[in-house]
Amino acid sequence: MTKIVGFRSAIIAMTLILGGCDSAAPKPDRGKEAGRVPLPVMVVPVRFEEGSRTRTFAATIRPSIESDLGFRISGKVARRLVRTGDFVRSGQPLLTLDTNDLRLQREQAEAEVKAAQSNLIQAEADEGRAVELQSKGWMANAALQKAHATAEEARSRLVRAQRALDLAGHALDYATLEADADGVITATPIEPGQVITAGQAAIRLARLSELEAVVALPESYVERVGRASAALTLWSLPGKSYEVRLRELSFAADLATRTFAARFVIPGADDKVRIGMSATLTLREQDERRFARLPLTAIYNHGRGAAVFVVGDGGELRERPVTIERYEDRNVLVTSGVSEGETVVALGVEKLDPALTVRPISTLSLSSAGK
Repeated sequence: MTKIVGFRSAIIAMTLILGGCDSAAPKPDRGKEAGRVPLPVMVVPVRFEEGSRTRTFAATIRPSIESDLGFRISGKVARRLVRTGDFVRSGQPLLTLDTNDLRLQREQAEAEVKAAQSNLIQAEADEGRAVELQSKGWMANAALQKAHATAEEARSRLVRAQRALDLAGHALDYATLEADADGVITATPIEPGQVITAGQAAIRLARLSELEAVVALPESYVERVGRASAALTLWSLPGKSYEVRLRELSFAADLATRTFAARFVIPGADDKVRIGMSATLTLREQDERRFARLPLTAIYNHGRGAAVFVVGDGGELRERPVTIERYEDRNVLVTSGVSEGETVVALGVEKLDPALTVRPISTLSLSSAGK
């Protein structure tokens, strides 16, 4: 019995000794073992580019000059020689008035001129005889002065009659409304048979010498549009672009939309650019600073500001704070914090730790592996 107790005591003593040795031995660090295993991560290279901001707006093609033409006299419209959409040349007749009364007025003016001429002939003859008689002493000075006055009145009457004839001729010419420039008819509010007054709009003519794109700009672009370069693309011809320049920017905002109307001239407009077409206006602002375009998934923020993970040559991770200029749909523009040619982690940055070692994988290598 004594031997059994002694044997048990020896076993217990050995167990305690071995347990003490096991507890004293250092345990392996699981984190360090995991850090030594390269973790594959998706990376992108840092490439700086010239800074620019692009914005597109819906535009409508309109003529730079669109005027309402009207007669310079009143009358009844006899004929309309054009329709909406017709192309016209400068000097081409568009509308005509009834000229019966105008012809009568001209005939009356012609008769007045003939009467004034006859009266002047008689007055000048009387004046000549009066001068001759007065030189011989057979006529008083008062009678001579009266003859001079009568002749002068006859001359003035002839001038007045000739001016009336000119006005009657002009009025007859004004009975035909002509195009004052090459263009296209955009509206014809007057029909034959209507009686119109002088100056009333009868034809709307859009000049084709210069077309422009009209857009509505928000307040944020009012000060910047003058510094931006602009290009225009027609919806019907998306493969061709036209360079445009700002001609006019409205000083007041539209009461309903709170936007500012801007007009851009299209110097190189060809026959494919037509009035009323829809187009896209692209404004590009140049910036002297350079930006690195990184994916949004490369940025993280743990309360200390925006940062990225830069991958070193040996796969080590370095946390790097960055300065962000602006966010886009899928990318972010970084101005500082990274250098040209460095590699940053593009995906899964929230699950990384600077103590980890990674194995960079680029999108190009993935696509090559898939093939």
